[in-house]
Amino acid sequence: MRFSRSILALLVLLAVAGWTSLLQAGTAAVAMPDRYAAAASREVLEAGGNAVDAAIAAVFTLAVSYPEAGNIGGGGFMVVQFEGEPAFLDFRERAPLAAHRDMYLDAAGEVAHRKSLVGGLASGVPGTVRGMLEAHARYARLPWSRLLQPAIELAATGFEVHPDLAAMKDGAIEHFGDDTNFAEHFGGMDAGTLFRQPRLAATLKRLAANPDDFYSGRIAELIVAQMQRSGGLITQQDLAEYTAPWRTPLSAPWRGHQVVSSPPPSSGGIALVQLLGMHDAASELFNGVGHNSARYVHLLAELEKRAFADRAEYLGDPDFATVPVDALLEPDYLQRRAAGVEAEAISENVAPGLGQFDTSGQLTTVESHQTTHFSILDAEGNAVALTYTQNWEFGSGVVVEGAGFLLNNQMNDFSAKPGVPNAFGVIGRDMNAIAPGKRMLSSMSPTVLLRDGEVAAVVGTPGGSTIFTSVLQVLLNVLDFGMSAEQAVAATRFHHQLPAARLIRHDPGRDIAPSVSERLSAMGYRVEANSWGPLGDVQLITVDEGGGVEAAADPRGRGRAEVFALSPR
Repeated sequence: MRFSRSILALLVLLAVAGWTSLLQAGTAAVAMPDRYAAAASREVLEAGGNAVDAAIAAVFTLAVSYPEAGNIGGGGFMVVQFEGEPAFLDFRERAPLAAHRDMYLDAAGEVAHRKSLVGGLASGVPGTVRGMLEAHARYARLPWSRLLQPAIELAATGFEVHPDLAAMKDGAIEHFGDDTNFAEHFGGMDAGTLFRQPRLAATLKRLAANPDDFYSGRIAELIVAQMQRSGGLITQQDLAEYTAPWRTPLSAPWRGHQVVSSPPPSSGGIALVQLLGMHDAASELFNGVGHNSARYVHLLAELEKRAFADRAEYLGDPDFATVPVDALLEPDYLQRRAAGVEAEAISENVAPGLGQFDTSGQLTTVESHQTTHFSILDAEGNAVALTYTQNWEFGSGVVVEGAGFLLNNQMNDFSAKPGVPNAFGVIGRDMNAIAPGKRMLSSMSPTVLLRDGEVAAVVGTPGGSTIFTSVLQVLLNVLDFGMSAEQAVAATRFHHQLPAARLIRHDPGRDIAPSVSERLSAMGYRVEANSWGPLGDVQLITVDEGGGVEAAADPRGRGRAEVFALSPR
């Protein structure tokens, strides 16, 4: 009895000191594109939610505080590692049933680009709300309505507008002009002010009470009415029939790890695994090569050429065509592709590596950099990597009257006309042509890296066609160059893609060594700052072999990363 009392007294002392929570604690982490999503996701984890609960809360919070990309009027992808099992949720937008292949061609058969970018005709059927419902039904621990509370409160009370967001808004008003109602709803979003969104708050309250309202209730009616005013195609039938399928995640071994990433309709996971595999197949060429040296940048460019050549030939919506995933990731195939790398010269004409393949066509996409990504690790070792988007900044610029949210311009991700380069210089082909109900191809690459079945990294980024090249560099920064999470995401990144065989892009405002630029120029490259902004906004969580957790939000953006102790349930 005397011994038991001593033990009890010790436990009381430990509790007073806070030690009992530390003895039982697990480590959680969030890496978010803004501070509001970081606060919401952490609060949900501290309230007993898991990684998926926190992800749902973050998604709806970003729809309020990150309107250039966060959304309920867009869509995306989520990779989940939950209780040792990986999963992939596809809540990508779909083409309306009235959409057709040539809907963005003018009378002369030329692409009318603005019609696919601005206004109601640019919008695909939104998937975000349905996707979060699917995730909640399968994994969540806390009630649905509880997870929307942070977003509801933020929309009602307002968030402080960051100067970068205000500047982006000003540019968007000029871009949309009088073709949308964007300025009417977001014109007051000025730097340093509190921006309140009462209509959006009311919509979120309605969704908290009945999430199906988005697809078959009053919110659906408001969307359809807005489509009719704005010249869009989305109907009640489109909304009622929208589904967010669970697909088999892309999973491939790499250096004793398992890479879990996005399958089609994303090109990102396939391209990332190809790049990692080709990099290791060409390891002798990388021996002793310094980080971001001219030779390093050139060798990565050689690999990227091959990934983009395959991407432009074989990938699309798997519900509409056969995608040769296994063949593209077969180790012998990647070995052969790597063998074609020119160590000292620029490969000018890189062809797809599989030759003719019965895919019923060819592909490519028109993608914006204004997507957003976040990474979450909970105290039980579950992880979420989620990337979602409205496509370009503020989507189509169309706000649903009476509901207060923006609609996407994701139809621009389709190939409007085969053979015509898109806004990012990528050639479009038939496999990604518009068809009713089809999902447009993407480069979004939310990724979880596993070591012995446990999470080793959670990573992703926005950036359109630069997404998987950015994720590649960040992973190599950690694994090859021993960088911390913060160093890995902060390092200057480079990008190269076909058909611009001699163009190397780098982060604007981040100087590169003159010797690197001079050497690349001497090889025949043009070295330029990326014209539309930073190469991504990477959100990274890493777990080392000893269990140490690091999280980093990219300094290019306005994000926040936090690592904190929680009691596992």
